Amino acid sequence: MTLTEADPKGLIRESYKIEGIGDAECRSIFLDWALSLAKDADPAEAMRAVLAAYGADPAHPMSVVLAEGLTREQAAPSRRGGRAGRMKG
Repeated sequence: MTLTEADPKGLIRESYKIEGIGDAECRSIFLDWALSLAKDADPAEAMRAVLAAYGADPAHPMSVVLAEGLTREQAAPSRRGGRAGRMKG
């Protein structure tokens, strides 16, 4: 995947240029970015591409958000069936 395909609007690139950007802003930008990907694009592949290109600082809030996205992408959702799945608590 090319960087242009991974970040078509340059949202991730620009987020790394914003001084003092916080977690909340990065999460909002991440959502806009995810919605701007092509329908057939693999989000995990796109996240890896932008992290490789821009994520030199692993402590940057956008690097953290992207890394969390990759972690959650790989974690399989689990659902408890039967009575345990219907119980609230």
